[in-house]
Amino acid sequence: MTVIKTVGLSKVYHESEVPVQALTDVNLDIGSGEFTAIVGPSGSGKSTLLHLLGGLDSPSAGKVIIDGISLDTLSSSKLIEFRLNNIGFVFQAYNLIPVLTAVENIEFIMLLQKRSWSERRRRATELLDAVGLSGRADHRPVQLSGGEQQRVAVARAIASKPKFILADEPTANLDSHSAENLLDMMAELNSKTGTTFVFSTHDERVIKRARRVITLQDGKITADEKR
Repeated sequence: MTVIKTVGLSKVYHESEVPVQALTDVNLDIGSGEFTAIVGPSGSGKSTLLHLLGGLDSPSAGKVIIDGISLDTLSSSKLIEFRLNNIGFVFQAYNLIPVLTAVENIEFIMLLQKRSWSERRRRATELLDAVGLSGRADHRPVQLSGGEQQRVAVARAIASKPKFILADEPTANLDSHSAENLLDMMAELNSKTGTTFVFSTHDERVIKRARRVITLQDGKITADEKR
């Protein structure tokens, strides 16, 4: 079953005197349960593609279709609601809320979804246990290591029960041990829950574990390898 589809996806940035063609005519299908890495050198368009897939930016041409819904048909408010309920995000910079504890950070997205306190706390507690941090529930981000913060970020992304998770260089700020642990955890979640993961990455450890590797070069797909 196709979860993500792009048709003729292109993006041009006009932030300087010379337009920058970040993506050109990208056609892509990503199925449910995939564990996919998008790779390529800096400037190849990886992060741009992830931002377009997540509805964080708008294409210059073409479409992003999520679960049969074209994002360009949604109003701004409907797009925000759609992202909240369908897409999980994990960024390089963790983006945890400093004043909230680990369990409260995970609960936050469910609060936005207007779920009850009891449901939020139950699911957040389960997810903390799933990512190996059950003993750190009451710790704020400053009290957690980088690897632990990124685990909380992954748990938060999963909390909303999204159709897929977009992870933009999630291991970039982690030491080798923390990165391996994080990847083990995400691979296990993918296997157990069928959650679709799409990474943009330079990290060979992510690429090694991916079951599909899509290579971008100068904004175009130059290779698409399924393993």
